[in-house]
Amino acid sequence: METRVRQLSKDAYPKELLEIPSPPDSLYIRGTWPLPDTIRLAVVGSRELSAYGKEACHLLITGLKGHPISIVSGLALGTDTEAHEAALEASLHTIAVPGSGLADAVIYPKTNQPLAQKILARGGTLFSEHEETHIARKEDFPSRNRIMVGLSKAVLIIEAAPQSGTLITARLTHEYNRELLCVPHRITDPHGYGGHLFMTLGATPIRTSEDILLALNIGEQNTLSI
Repeated sequence: METRVRQLSKDAYPKELLEIPSPPDSLYIRGTWPLPDTIRLAVVGSRELSAYGKEACHLLITGLKGHPISIVSGLALGTDTEAHEAALEASLHTIAVPGSGLADAVIYPKTNQPLAQKILARGGTLFSEHEETHIARKEDFPSRNRIMVGLSKAVLIIEAAPQSGTLITARLTHEYNRELLCVPHRITDPHGYGGHLFMTLGATPIRTSEDILLALNIGEQNTLSI
């Protein structure tokens, strides 16, 4: 298992990141990059994930088991944690993009440092534009969201309340010409504000894992044997 932090040369950058308006000046990686044919799906949402959001996130991601998909998220509390954990449970590759550097001592949030180690142990990836010992600042989180979106073919919003930072990620999804997928909520649930807003603007509603596979153009012929 490769656990040291390596800096990528520009010719080793994922090509999708070179196409976004403000590509990172530097990139650092720990762990194992997914296989070339793997499709990357970003999963974002509230840090204060509701019980419904946790259930939806878990069911949708674990239902992707056996398909060539890597789950991209930000290692934050709430939705990110649930997305990474569900990916590991389903034996899917997962990429964590924290707002910090990738040294053990600075990975943010500190409470998710064990999760970062589990991702590495299961063959996943830690990925950052910051130097190894960079301590996360408030402004680093919106910035890292552009990397998550840039890496991915589509972005799945689990929950997004009014004034949520997830709405910024949804805007980037549109600007970067990525597919935006949203989980429906009850009409009275504030956690569903962002998803319902973007569905009225053309985002794809996601009710099942099969809906995700359809959005990603993945058929049964692409199922992996695990």
